[in-house]
Amino acid sequence: MKKLIAGNWKMNLNAQKASALALDILKGLDDELPLSKVCDFVVFPPCVHLPPINQVIKSSEMKMALGAQDCSQHETDGAHTGEISAAMLADYGCTYVIVGHSERRQGHGETDAIVKAKAAAAHNAGLTAVICIGETDQEREQGQERDIVSRQLLASLPESSNAVNTVIAYEPVWAIGTGKTAKAEDVAAMHALIREKLSGRSGSSQTPRILYGGSMKPENAAELLATPNVDGGLIGGASLKAEQFLAIGRAVRDS
Repeated sequence: MKKLIAGNWKMNLNAQKASALALDILKGLDDELPLSKVCDFVVFPPCVHLPPINQVIKSSEMKMALGAQDCSQHETDGAHTGEISAAMLADYGCTYVIVGHSERRQGHGETDAIVKAKAAAAHNAGLTAVICIGETDQEREQGQERDIVSRQLLASLPESSNAVNTVIAYEPVWAIGTGKTAKAEDVAAMHALIREKLSGRSGSSQTPRILYGGSMKPENAAELLATPNVDGGLIGGASLKAEQFLAIGRAVRDS
């Protein structure tokens, strides 16, 4: 299975800069075709930029996938001011959506139950749900990281989850946007735990891809992406520069 290199642009860039970034990434993929043979690429721009980025990607023969940073747990149209349904995202060309990012869990009070409902809505709309899980610094210091991650994983997975429509992103909260990165041995241990829980749940050797997120950048990508059970990366800051984002894909190709 190819590694998945996913770029979460968060709340950054205006429309012009967002389109330019997408074009630069696609140009890099055109110039280095072997990258697309070893990695799948997907970008998650702010929702307001989905239409123009979708047009850019469509014009490139879909060398990169499009995703949204969040979706509503509500699946039917109605009185949900400010909400955007998974079906609406699919209409705009999205094939992925992030749910349960720590910035949503912590900043917006999203529970495992809400994340599970969002993932189920994504599946019903034909989207692949990227379900984020991860412990805080305090939880790790107290030795609770395995319990926290196991609970979040199992409580956030809808029954509809499978190896095709679901991706798990392990993002230790203390390593997101801080410049801190988990040690390779810690990543290996947590990804092994996640793989074990997924295998036990499905009873199958086919489990969702597991991404590592948390200050992944070109300088550490090769080591992290070579770590057992790491199937790609959910990239934050480094995804805002085409050269850095592509360099993470090169780390897979050149390893």
